[in-house]
Amino acid sequence: MQRRESQSRLIQAIRDMFLLPDLRRKLLFTLGILVVFRFIAHVLLPGVDSNALSNLFEQNQLFGMLDLFSGGAMRRFSVATMGVYPYITSSIIMQLLVPVIPNLQALSRQGEIGQRKINRITHLLTIPLAALQGYGMLVILQGQNVFVVAFEPLTIVTVVMSMMATTMFLVWLGELITERGIGNGISLIIFAGIIAGLPTMLGQSILAASDNLIGLAVFIILVLATLVFVVAFIEAHRRIPVQYARTTFRSGRMYRQSGATYIPLRVNTAGMIPLIFAIAVVTLPATIASYFANPSSPNFANTIMNAFNPGATFPLGLVYWGTYFLLVIGFTFFYTMIIFEQLGLAKRLQEQGGFIPGIRPGKATADYLDRIIRLITFGGALSLGLVAIMPFIAQGITSVATITVSSMALLIVVGVALDTMKQVEAQLTMRRYEGFLR
Repeated sequence: MQRRESQSRLIQAIRDMFLLPDLRRKLLFTLGILVVFRFIAHVLLPGVDSNALSNLFEQNQLFGMLDLFSGGAMRRFSVATMGVYPYITSSIIMQLLVPVIPNLQALSRQGEIGQRKINRITHLLTIPLAALQGYGMLVILQGQNVFVVAFEPLTIVTVVMSMMATTMFLVWLGELITERGIGNGISLIIFAGIIAGLPTMLGQSILAASDNLIGLAVFIILVLATLVFVVAFIEAHRRIPVQYARTTFRSGRMYRQSGATYIPLRVNTAGMIPLIFAIAVVTLPATIASYFANPSSPNFANTIMNAFNPGATFPLGLVYWGTYFLLVIGFTFFYTMIIFEQLGLAKRLQEQGGFIPGIRPGKATADYLDRIIRLITFGGALSLGLVAIMPFIAQGITSVATITVSSMALLIVVGVALDTMKQVEAQLTMRRYEGFLR
């Protein structure tokens, strides 16, 4: 009975969502922009052997994972090969530089005006990063012999500028979604790329693993269990009780009032950023070794490539996945501490007249919050590390090595879906409609 009521409430919420003119307009605008993005992802660049490129992505799990985030654009060598990832890289760099550079710190304290200036710097930084990443992609693919023509300097400049311009165009489309649509536009573009490439990848992998039906069934169960864990992990937070003392004047007299609320400290404050940092570091040895590897006469570089290969099985796979697990934990602590240092919660509470019951304002509050943050970050780092290596654990249990479900893809899909649903929920709640999340 309760399940039937929940289903009817969900159907009614979807119906109400399209009945409201302004919300319907935002949803259709968002869907339209995502359709434009998918069309752009099919605009191909010249000079590549499509069969050789497809075989490369099938044989190399790292390239296959990167292709999943681009929605197949990388496999097709599209103008959207890099997607919005140069902008993501630029945003991460700026977040790390703000607490270090005094001028950026001053800008961050200027409110909305300062944030606009920081966003402008982020956009400008995206341009050279996009050019550098585009050229790096060409160099890597040239080393894999997938081009049917020799790229001249002018051709390289043209191809790199095409990818760079497409990246900036996609960033602009994402900001249009954020401004006029529903959800975070940049996140939704990444989300759309993952969802678009997921059915093909899963279909091919399941077909290849059809001779191990029991292992395949166990693998699917583990993936679904991981999905549930990711949802709980993203939503988990600890509430720190806070009281505010307010002073009001009535009829010439002063009255002191107190209001109680709480600070929600998320277990996963760092989001997917530690996974991005960890992947960048753990894939670096194999990337460097690929330039010195010799297929006809294996050398030390070949050993490094095999050790740092995400497709390696036990026990060799422990090198890659063990390093990945430790890096995720380390980067989670590092990034979370930077974020909370920028927030300055203790100082803000004191300025706003708030205090934690039983804790003195000022340094005692700062020490208390630091201790709580370290404790929940420790649990969050271990959980994020387990999510990161779950594909390796699932492959070890089921012996199904042909399917790779990226933990980062799960985090992105779940996080963006929940965030978008909450924004739709807020829109419906403002108009006194029942929403999705009950």
